[in-house]
Amino acid sequence: MNRLALFDCDGTLVDSQANICRAMEACFVAERLDPPGRDAIRQIVGLSLVPAIAQLLPQADAALHDSLAEGYKRAFWAMRADNALDPEPLFDGIVEAIDTLEANGWMLGVATGKSDRGLHLILEHHGLKHRFVTLQTADRHPSKPHPSMVELAMAEAGAAPHTTAMIGDTSFDMAMALNAGAHAVGVAWGYHSAQELTAAGAAHVVPHARALAAHLEAL
Repeated sequence: MNRLALFDCDGTLVDSQANICRAMEACFVAERLDPPGRDAIRQIVGLSLVPAIAQLLPQADAALHDSLAEGYKRAFWAMRADNALDPEPLFDGIVEAIDTLEANGWMLGVATGKSDRGLHLILEHHGLKHRFVTLQTADRHPSKPHPSMVELAMAEAGAAPHTTAMIGDTSFDMAMALNAGAHAVGVAWGYHSAQELTAAGAAHVVPHARALAAHLEAL
């Protein structure tokens, strides 16, 4: 069986919080609603769009959740069309971690709440798309923490649950990993705290990307 290192994207590979917060604020304002605070928005990063909005506005009905989700997409793509997006940098040490894992024989993949289009654009921007053998997004799966993304990634990579590590910065990533029977590996540089990751079942919380390969080998 192959070994698979499956990465979340936002908050794990790239720091995309500024654009996510701006688009979320814009879609609430367009509906004449008070936007949630940025701490609240960061807590839902990683979920698919409609479930994320439902968590931010639980008292609203499904029609408003859907309308806000469409408004979020419009706001995000308008920022992109206007070249108004904030930088979405890779976290420090991510490229080195990918290089080391690949050299150690790990297959690499991504499982994210982003759309196919959004994921491909960010990976192409950073020159990383070719490094991943499997890319799973919200366009083709239920929202995290459903295990569907991990299960299909394992099938595409020829990996098994015991040879797969789901690497992410949120409790949703940890729960998804456990639901698929995979190892749950948290990262300390993202949007949920180490305490939240541990409470959600993380076997390890890695302090820095350069330490990631060593933690995975220890599994």
